[in-house]
Amino acid sequence: MNAHSPTNLASPRLRSPSLAKAYLVAYVLLVAYATLYPLAGWRDPGSSAFAFVAAPWPRYVTAFDLAANFSGYVPFGLLCALALRPRMPAATAALLALLAGMALSLVLEAGQSFLPARIPSNLDVIANVMGAACGGIAGAWLAPRLIAGGPMSRLRDAALAPGPAADFALALLGLWLFAQLNPATQLFGAGDLRELIGAPAVPGERHPPERFVLVEAAIASANLVAVALIASAAIRPQAPALRLLAGLLAVALGVKSLALAILMRDEHALAWLTPGAQLGLAGGVAVALLALRLPRTARLVLAAMLLMAATVLVNLAPANPYFAATLKVWAQGHFLNFNGLTRLVSAAWPFAALGYLVYLATAMRREPLR
Repeated sequence: MNAHSPTNLASPRLRSPSLAKAYLVAYVLLVAYATLYPLAGWRDPGSSAFAFVAAPWPRYVTAFDLAANFSGYVPFGLLCALALRPRMPAATAALLALLAGMALSLVLEAGQSFLPARIPSNLDVIANVMGAACGGIAGAWLAPRLIAGGPMSRLRDAALAPGPAADFALALLGLWLFAQLNPATQLFGAGDLRELIGAPAVPGERHPPERFVLVEAAIASANLVAVALIASAAIRPQAPALRLLAGLLAVALGVKSLALAILMRDEHALAWLTPGAQLGLAGGVAVALLALRLPRTARLVLAAMLLMAATVLVNLAPANPYFAATLKVWAQGHFLNFNGLTRLVSAAWPFAALGYLVYLATAMRREPLR
């Protein structure tokens, strides 16, 4: 069968709605976690959980809160519309995205009634619904451009291999970039479970500075090589792989710098560029250039080994007192829920990546891609 046949299983026209549904489910879980964070201190509100709907407008309203609620539901509405198209008209898909956003917002705001640290708000619901509506309209408009034959589909097909595996890799790499928004992690230091499970970090004051340099370098380089190898598995053989991977690295470092500049202060934008991070970047790039020459199976095995080693090292590494001194200026404030979400994604990412590598290995047994 022709690889470009519209009936081929790799056709974006056929796989787009199912992938959008998978991304939508994942995004709903992230929104629920951010809305109900820190998920502690549950108690009976003593009245209806939906009493906030008819309550007066909140006395204190900030533009930041409204913008955050609006922005958080734009991707939700967009994914809803993409999941519903092209099986229904654009207007219907956008309307259903709005209604789904309203239902999700009402349920999650009601859930905040059971948390003493959270205050449900009818104004938040309105901002959420407006975000879902705008996202739904954008998704309904973008759908024809994302399915087979559209400009975005052609761009994707020029860079990535056919099939859903490459789309899942794209989503995985997007989550990796999102994890870089957490300023409390070392460069590319994903997989730290200690705070999530309540385990204390190993004190690091008695360790010499050289120890921290080596630990940070190992963590940064191992994760960098693993990410490059995972991305290479999704890149089409004819595509400029090195340029694409260099662009991915540049975006990741830009995201890390932007997060530190916004969440802390401008002068801390390059706080991540420690001696260990510099050594790790140099070593990681050098090793990645060599590892990318390996056969596909060897690349995937090496990526899995590096992910596991880096995750173990992240959880055993002592706390760096020098980096902790920088974090003292970090006032989380409005970003408390957002930082909790980035921490969750950062902690879970290596395990999701390992699951993806298992998925690729299973797919290769059925039909090798390269």
